[in-house]
Amino acid sequence: MKKLLLLFLFAANFVLGQMPDISTVWLNNSNPYIGTIGSKGQELKLKINTSEQNKKNDQEYFISGYSLVDNNYAKFEGKITISKYKDAKKQGTIFGEYELAEENKGKHSGLFKGKFVYNFKWNRQTEKVEGQYIELIGDWKSYDGTLDFKTRLKNH
Repeated sequence: MKKLLLLFLFAANFVLGQMPDISTVWLNNSNPYIGTIGSKGQELKLKINTSEQNKKNDQEYFISGYSLVDNNYAKFEGKITISKYKDAKKQGTIFGEYELAEENKGKHSGLFKGKFVYNFKWNRQTEKVEGQYIELIGDWKSYDGTLDFKTRLKNH
């Protein structure tokens, strides 16, 4: 019952403009988001180590972590901003944007920017969120402007 109430409050608060703190969602249970970068589908891993809701704008989360492509490891800081929430009886969907700035360590450092979709299912019997699915789709552009790649990441 607590979880059902939490979900109801989540939906009601979003409609009323007050977003509950879902910062732990972005941490992905301490697992990296895995996906691809570039037209050749090179593996990209993105690990979020910290996530904190903005106290002045509850639709925004400050995050930090690191990205990894081959042997290129870079720390990043950025934000996730929620723009829309859809609620159905058994499933909820949150839409938004992200922008992550890697520390500048040369040609292979840049900015991730794009949109995300977070889907989750609510199990009334267990009163728990199940089947969480987060997908980040966007671009990575090097700071010097010479590299520009499409990116696609999913939680696993």
